[in-house]
Amino acid sequence: MLDKTHFPFGAIDIIRTLKGKGYPAFLVGGCVRDLLLGTLPDEWDITTSAKPEEVCKLFDKVIPTGIEYGTVTILLPDGQYEVTTFRSDEKYIDGRHPSNVRFTDDIHQDLSRRDFTINALAYDPIEKKLIDDFNGQKDLADKVIRAIGDPVERFSEDGLRSIRACRLAAKLGFTIEEKTFEAITKTLAVTQKVAPERVHDEIIKLLSAQKPSIGFDLMSKSGLLKIILPKLEDCRDVEQPPEFHKYDVYWHNLQACDAAPQNNPIVRLAALLHDIEKPSCKVDYTFYGHDQKGAETVKNVLQRLKFSNRDIDQVAGLIENHMFDYSSKWGDAAVRRFIRRAGLENIANLFALRIADTKAMEREIDSGYLAELQARIDKIIAEQNALHVKDLKVNGKDVMQTLNLSPGPEVGKVLTALLEKVLDNPALNEREKLLKMIRDV
Repeated sequence: MLDKTHFPFGAIDIIRTLKGKGYPAFLVGGCVRDLLLGTLPDEWDITTSAKPEEVCKLFDKVIPTGIEYGTVTILLPDGQYEVTTFRSDEKYIDGRHPSNVRFTDDIHQDLSRRDFTINALAYDPIEKKLIDDFNGQKDLADKVIRAIGDPVERFSEDGLRSIRACRLAAKLGFTIEEKTFEAITKTLAVTQKVAPERVHDEIIKLLSAQKPSIGFDLMSKSGLLKIILPKLEDCRDVEQPPEFHKYDVYWHNLQACDAAPQNNPIVRLAALLHDIEKPSCKVDYTFYGHDQKGAETVKNVLQRLKFSNRDIDQVAGLIENHMFDYSSKWGDAAVRRFIRRAGLENIANLFALRIADTKAMEREIDSGYLAELQARIDKIIAEQNALHVKDLKVNGKDVMQTLNLSPGPEVGKVLTALLEKVLDNPALNEREKLLKMIRDV
C-alpha cells in the first residue's frame, strides 16, 4: 500500500511499541493524505486506543500538550510525534473545542469526528492496513475537499475548519465540494469565535502554498475574508491606472503575494497587504500616501492576529518603504538615507517585494536598477559610513557635557542633527570635528 521506507524511524517505533502492548495504533490524518499524494509530510500524527497516561508510561520523554483531549507529544531523537487517543467528541460549545471527550477503543468512531474525508485516513505501517471509511482516496483522486457528514455540523463544531478548507485547497490545488463550501458562509458566526492565534497559524501555513491567492480568494467568496482581513476585501473592484496595472487593487495584492518568494512569509505577507489602503487614499487614479497609511493599518491588523512584534515591524517597514523611487541621479547621501530609513537588514526583503509588486502588474521586469542600488549600498557599507546615531564618534554624554544639558529629548535632537550632517558628508564623522559642531547644530 505505502512504502515503509518513507516513514521516519520514530513513528514506526512508537506504533510497534504500542501494538506490542496490545494497543492498536495508526498513522492518521494529514501525514497519510500526503503520503498517498506522493509528498513528504511535515508532521507525523499517531492515533491509538491507549489512554494518555498509558502512553506516558511507555516512553521516556512525553509532553502533555493537550492531555485533556487525549493528546501527548513524544520526543524521540529523530523528532517529535503527536499521539492522540481514539475518542468521540460531545457537543462543541465555543466554536473550537468539545465540551467533553470520551475515549474509545474504536478507530472508526474516532475517524468519524474528523473534518474532511481526505484527513480521515488511518494507516498501520506494521500490518500495511489502510482504513478509509469515507472514500477519502476517491476524493484525493478527484482533488476534492469534502466535509465528513453534514458540513454545517462539522463547521459549527470548529470554526477553524472553514479556514482550513480554504488553506488546503490552495496547498493541494483542490476544489471545495459545493455543499462544503456553502457551509462556510452559513457558519461565519462560529468562525468569529476562533482565537486569533489559531487564525494566525492558518495564515502562515497558507502563505507557504505555491499560490496563496487560491485560499484567500476562496475566503473572499465565502465571506471569511471580511472577518479575517476586511481591509483586503475592501480592495476588490478598486480600479488602477490601466497603463500600469492589469488588475484591480484586490487582485494585484493577491498576485503580488503569489509572486513573492514561497519560503519567505514576511515578504509574502507584505506583498498581500502592501496596497490595502489604496481604496481610502484614491483620488482619480492616484493613491496619495497609501504606503504610509498602509503601514500604520497593517500594524493594527497584525497585532489583532497575534503576530510577533518583530514580524509586525518587518512587514510594516516593507510596506512603508515599498514605493522608493531610485534613480542613478541619487547622490551617495540619498543612498545612505535610504539605508537608514529602510534598515540594512530589510533591504533584501524590500527588493524582493519590489520584484513581486512589478510581476503583479504583469510588466516587464528590469531589475538592473536594483542591482545598481545594491552595489552602491555595498560600497557604502564597505566604507563603514555612519548610518545611525550609534555610529557617530560622539555620544549623548559628549553632548550633555558640551552644552551643559541634563538627560532628555534635547540630547537626542542634537545627535540626530549631527547624523544628518554626517549622512551628507561622511568625512565629518571624526570626534574632534563633531565636538566642535555640537554647539552649532
